Amino acid sequence: MNGNPKKILVATDGSRDSVSAARRAVGLAKAFDAELFLVHVVPVSVPYHMSGDDFDEGPSIYEEDAERAQRILDEQVKEINEAGGEVAKAYLKVGEPDAEVVTLAEDIEADLVVAGSRGKSPLRRPIGSVSSSIAAHAHCPVLVVRESGSAEGF
Repeated sequence: MNGNPKKILVATDGSRDSVSAARRAVGLAKAFDAELFLVHVVPVSVPYHMSGDDFDEGPSIYEEDAERAQRILDEQVKEINEAGGEVAKAYLKVGEPDAEVVTLAEDIEADLVVAGSRGKSPLRRPIGSVSSSIAAHAHCPVLVVRESGSAEGF
């Protein structure tokens, strides 16, 4: 990145740290007059089957994941807009979260990726495995934000 960022990609999963990351990204986008992009990735999970035919009725586990993910993304866009930010485009992806974020950052030619330090994973590390991988593989600078203060919206 030469100079100030013009395209900022925020990776969100609905966690407290990702809300803080989005809040920070809104401030950066305003300060640098940058476009703000948002991505939420539905992680790929190994399907499992339960015995019986009851599982064929109603939405599949993947459809439920996608619907929940869309709600998280829509809520984050709404909160950003209410905070005075503007999301140029929001993306819902399916796959490995770190790889999808890195690929999207390259595709939209992001100048900065902003992510929370810890996501929804039950694993606790000083820096989350997804954000660590994004930082290691992204073509541009990555800001990893640790939750501070209230994570209730903006």
